[in-house]
Amino acid sequence: MYRDAPHPIRLEDYRPPEFLIDRVDLRFDLDPDLTRVAADLHMRRNPAATRGDGSLTLHGEQLELDRVSIDGYPLTPAEYRVDAESLTLQRVPDRFLLQTWVHIHPARNTALEGLYQSGEMLCTQCEAEGFRRITYFLDRPDVMARYGVTLAADRGRFPVLLSNGNPGEPRDLGDGRHEVHWEDPFPKPCYLFALIAGDLGLVADHFTTASGREVGLRIYVEPHNLDQCDHAMRSLKRAMRWDEERFGREYDLDLFMIVAVSHFNMGAMENKGLNVFNDKYVLARPDIATDQDFAGIEGVIAHEYFHNWTGNRITCRDWFQLSLKEGFTVYRDQEFSAAMGSSAVKRIHDVRGLRAHQFAEDAGPLAHPVRPTAYIEINNFYTSTVYEKGAEVVRMQANLLGPALFRKATDLYFTRYDGQAVTTDDFVTCMEVASGRDLTQFRRWYEQAGTPELWVQGDYDPAQGSYRLRVRQHTPATPGQPQKGPLHLPLAVGLLDAGGQELPLRLSDDPVVAGADAARVGTRVLEVRAAVEQFRFVGLPERPVPSLLRGFSAPVKLRFDYSDQDLEFLMARDTDGFARWDAAQTLMQRVLLRTVAQPQIQVPGAFFAACRLALLDTESAPALRAEVLILPGESYLADQMAVVDVDGIHAAREHLRRRIGEELGEDLRRVYAAQAETGPYAFTPEGTGRRALKGLALGYLMAGGGQDAITLCNDQFSAAHSMTDVMVALRLLVDHGGPAGAAALVEFYRRWSAVPLVIDKWFSIQATSSRADTLEQVVHLMDHPDFSLRNPNRVRSLIGAFCTANPVRFHAADGSGYRFLAERVLELDPLNPQIASRLLKSLIRWRRFDPQRQGLMRAELGRILAAEALSKDAYEVASKALEGT
Repeated sequence: MYRDAPHPIRLEDYRPPEFLIDRVDLRFDLDPDLTRVAADLHMRRNPAATRGDGSLTLHGEQLELDRVSIDGYPLTPAEYRVDAESLTLQRVPDRFLLQTWVHIHPARNTALEGLYQSGEMLCTQCEAEGFRRITYFLDRPDVMARYGVTLAADRGRFPVLLSNGNPGEPRDLGDGRHEVHWEDPFPKPCYLFALIAGDLGLVADHFTTASGREVGLRIYVEPHNLDQCDHAMRSLKRAMRWDEERFGREYDLDLFMIVAVSHFNMGAMENKGLNVFNDKYVLARPDIATDQDFAGIEGVIAHEYFHNWTGNRITCRDWFQLSLKEGFTVYRDQEFSAAMGSSAVKRIHDVRGLRAHQFAEDAGPLAHPVRPTAYIEINNFYTSTVYEKGAEVVRMQANLLGPALFRKATDLYFTRYDGQAVTTDDFVTCMEVASGRDLTQFRRWYEQAGTPELWVQGDYDPAQGSYRLRVRQHTPATPGQPQKGPLHLPLAVGLLDAGGQELPLRLSDDPVVAGADAARVGTRVLEVRAAVEQFRFVGLPERPVPSLLRGFSAPVKLRFDYSDQDLEFLMARDTDGFARWDAAQTLMQRVLLRTVAQPQIQVPGAFFAACRLALLDTESAPALRAEVLILPGESYLADQMAVVDVDGIHAAREHLRRRIGEELGEDLRRVYAAQAETGPYAFTPEGTGRRALKGLALGYLMAGGGQDAITLCNDQFSAAHSMTDVMVALRLLVDHGGPAGAAALVEFYRRWSAVPLVIDKWFSIQATSSRADTLEQVVHLMDHPDFSLRNPNRVRSLIGAFCTANPVRFHAADGSGYRFLAERVLELDPLNPQIASRLLKSLIRWRRFDPQRQGLMRAELGRILAAEALSKDAYEVASKALEGT
């Protein structure tokens, strides 16, 4: 238990580093049980910093210091001080060579930060503050240095030795040992350092840049996974070409490497020239990976590659600026994925995730701005707000400037700040300089937490042929920010006539120009700045139906008094794919919440007619048809209620699924049959769309009941055309229960027990089942030979899936789900605090529930907070969740 609460780190306390490091030379004698690290740091006093007392304090954790010297002079223990988190030298000159020798123990490092063992290989994860577990250092992102790294190890055990940059010739050391020296020509912060040692197979290729340079591409995996790298390599090459064409960014080294590891806290890491990936985001074949897996690999490969410029060449001054690299890079990978497939469907996926996770974060006790002002443990701020909302903030700037000026602004950013550690203000300044616009008010997006709400009213004046939109904005209070200023945001709108045709978008204050109305048909971006704004459109012969927030032009909650008939119209006729989906979601949400309030209420026939129209709309791509017909999730519906009715939401959603299956049964069967595979699996927009629509139809048929649906499901599971089809069928059979579900689970495990990433799916399917005995089954699965608390993927697939993706069972009224989670957090926290604190977030919104559940969740949070030796990670989450109680 924390007798003294940890002190927060605050943005307002930032000071430039007192010392800089020009050059780092590292030598590793690698062994899982005992690795020796020698570090030469060429240091000098920073002329831009305030002069201190002449001492130097370096970060270091879990290091065994052997010796230390300055300019070759060995220091005695009286000349330095070591504690659990630092090494302090009493007096140092203005320029000097600092040498340290330390011992570390990778095999004991279950936190997976710094240098650790994953299977039979050694690997590193240094972001955010893992490098201090490797050697004593100024572990902060604004200290950038050039690195030379020598790796020495047993050749038989570790034949492949990798680090950042370019390799020298391997050297034999005798006694079965060898070494390789690596030089990185670009200065980087220590969080981008990487090291890999292991017995790895290699898939090699090359890429010719726009300027004609040849870049070697290498993907390293365990040898038995070599046949699963083709998609990752294709994704990498597509990302490199796209970045040249869209942003003018060419790769700068002669070698780009990816390594897949099986134990990883995150998705991947952009270490300069040597990206380390969770193998989930590298390995794929049609028989073992779903369409979602293929899309995830494509997006994450691109994301980490794009970091070469947005994060590596230009990095963060401090960790409060984390969204400078992550928000911008998420925007870039979203745009890349949209270009590779369906832009509308990609936007829908991104917004669905944002609403489910980031909006919830904004409405809870951990709400924070895109640029936070304080933290206790930086690992807790790798959040949806920093990443996904940060991407939306970049997207809004792109929407406000337009494509040409936004490209001009990003070019300026890359040119002006190359090789520097900078801030979000520097990024916005480039937007202003390139466009000539004042974005002072827009900066509030980085400073204010919370999800803005827009109330929009529309009035048509037939005498004037005009339509007025009145927009009122408000951002609710969040912890530490009771009052919010109005935001500058882009609101993309369209106006449709009764036939679904676009109407001209001429505002009353637009200059009158011949032919201008034709140019204005489509989508127009309105700039909202004040708390209340009005926009008057003129030249309209009839009352329009407004299509608002097209493309989700700003991360806000939109309130407009649409009738059900308006929503049905937009769901069928809107020319903006995102707006069609959003209208369907709003309509379905209304129907579901009415059913929660009045379980006996009848679903209007017009609702089913609208669903049938969307299902049979062959002019739309199958992927969009599928998205339009997916019901809102239970957690998202819960966020729309003042007090969450866990069981009522689940019952209403299951009821509506069954009714759709009954009402549209014949149409669903025809659509299902029409999506049958006609050739080998291909990860294409058309193929993924057909499989999505096929899976949606099968799901509704199963919900509608009938032996023929079970037969279809069993046949799809057995045919195994692709893992996508297999997983859809398995999930439905398991949820249905009975002998068919049990048999499918046994058969699935028999087929794929040798493939860990597929067995992760097997665990998740069981953890997310809505069956009443799911928690009992999850507890039982924790004793399965394939389960390990030390593997983050396995923890996420079983414990994480149950707690985050199975609300009706996790929020059981008896509190059993809460007790289960608390016990797992306390069990995990000493092993891997990052994973423990992320699981703990499932309890933080306890105030949203009924008094009984509130008390049960609060009690478990208190039990966690009272634990001995609780990590800073878990302490920060639990204490903030309980603040004010």
